Amino acid sequence: MGGQYRITGDKYPRMRRPRRRGKLVVLSAASAAVLGVGGWGTLQLIDVFTGGGDSASAVGAKAACTTAAKPSADAVGAAKPLLRPGTITVNVLNATTRSGLAQKTADELKKRGFRIGEVANAPETYDKKVKGAGVLLGPATALDTALPVLGAQLAGAERRTDPARKGAELDLIIGDAFRGLTAKADADKALTALADPEPTPASKNC
Repeated sequence: MGGQYRITGDKYPRMRRPRRRGKLVVLSAASAAVLGVGGWGTLQLIDVFTGGGDSASAVGAKAACTTAAKPSADAVGAAKPLLRPGTITVNVLNATTRSGLAQKTADELKKRGFRIGEVANAPETYDKKVKGAGVLLGPATALDTALPVLGAQLAGAERRTDPARKGAELDLIIGDAFRGLTAKADADKALTALADPEPTPASKNC
């Protein structure tokens, strides 16, 4: 052969193009890997937003949410009804150095429908020792029934119960910060809210 293909020794030039099969195999493998990773990532995103795609789990979560949003019958039945002022007897006791407060306060409570028991100075346990507006004291059974009703008449008063106390009477012990009972209109609004509380809103997480 002549020209550039002339044979000059024992080495012969290649007359065909080099094979590219190796490159094609590598490219095919790389493409498959990319597609596989992309598909796996898509499945992971779907699992995150759908909770794994488990319909039974989704139904169970929805049922649990519905159950949590509604109070049980036992919880509703456990609520104790509030008492009317006319069924509550209040002893008005003055623990301050100002005279006449017990009688004046008792007269106002009577106008608001409460029954009045003893009107006197506070016993030594409380006399000149109540720094706040007052203390409302009653038996343990009055905590969720009578005490909230009386508490509406003197906002800010401390509420206490005595498990050893006999009877159903309450004590209103007037303290140094006492400036009078809560305005009747405000007390009536508080009683209305106690008698008909707003339902607890359902959780927005559902």
